[in-house]
Amino acid sequence: MELSITDSAPHLSIGPFQGITDVFYRKLFKKHFGGIDKYYTPFFTGFVTFSRGKLIDAEIDPLLNDVETTVPQILSKDAKEILHFSEQCKLLGYNEINWNLGCPYPRVANKKRGSGLLSHPDEIQSILNQLQGNLITELSIKCRLGYLAVDEMNDLLPVFNGYPLSELIVHARIGKQLYKGAVYEADFGQLIGKTNAKLVYNGDVFSTESYRHFDATFLEIKHWMLGRGLLANPFLATEIKGQCVISEVQKAEIVKQFVQEMFEIRLQNAKGNLSCIGRMKELWSYLVWSFDSPIDAWRLVRKARNIEEYESAVNEIFSTLAWKGSGFISDRSW
Repeated sequence: MELSITDSAPHLSIGPFQGITDVFYRKLFKKHFGGIDKYYTPFFTGFVTFSRGKLIDAEIDPLLNDVETTVPQILSKDAKEILHFSEQCKLLGYNEINWNLGCPYPRVANKKRGSGLLSHPDEIQSILNQLQGNLITELSIKCRLGYLAVDEMNDLLPVFNGYPLSELIVHARIGKQLYKGAVYEADFGQLIGKTNAKLVYNGDVFSTESYRHFDATFLEIKHWMLGRGLLANPFLATEIKGQCVISEVQKAEIVKQFVQEMFEIRLQNAKGNLSCIGRMKELWSYLVWSFDSPIDAWRLVRKARNIEEYESAVNEIFSTLAWKGSGFISDRSW
């Protein structure tokens, strides 16, 4: 369902989600939905311990990925690791890597990785100094406004501006928020015109209405990263671009085909291990919000314990509930 993109259309990327947006998700997403201009892989980590030989991993295998639109991401606080990762990605045909300084989860942040490193601009500066002139690919950064407070960006911005980043993708929250509470619109807005790198907005674009709100608020921003809203409603990118002209019934049929093919490929790659049902539930925890009764949809899929129960739950969801499109909310009480 890939559609042509006009020059005036916003540039949209899909944010990486560990366990969900892997190579199989991305390939099937392109096949069924489209509208995305750039795909980021879930992060690689511990790369410095990998073999010094050529890396072959499905996530960045050029036989499975479009190297022109896919950006490998690394979670690291080690310049040598980032350099090695860049070298390996270059060998595979990639021209850009992304450094994850945004992951908010405590098990990552407490080790001064992801957003946890944002409170230490001197360490980020040291890493970028070691990369300067040595990195053989372009480097973009995905980060937050800070880890403990938004004013951390006052010290981070000069550091980021001192390196020729290809993009600076900013989720308009701080790390300690995780994904709770409102985004800091005003604080993100203060970055506009002050970054040497192309500035990309990320955070709470859950519908065409919320996109229009942010688009009207940040008139200079032309590049957007979609996340949870796109997982809930995979048509969101084409809807934002005005390219989706099919009915809700037709959308439901496409989504059903998408999740069926996703389950088949996950089951095949898991060699029948039922852990793949858990991975499908991760995706469904977002998809349910695009049905007219998210709670009923979640109850059906959540209780599935084997293949038969899972497939029965999916069939019941599509036969008894209606697809209504975007409906994701940030704070989910259940």
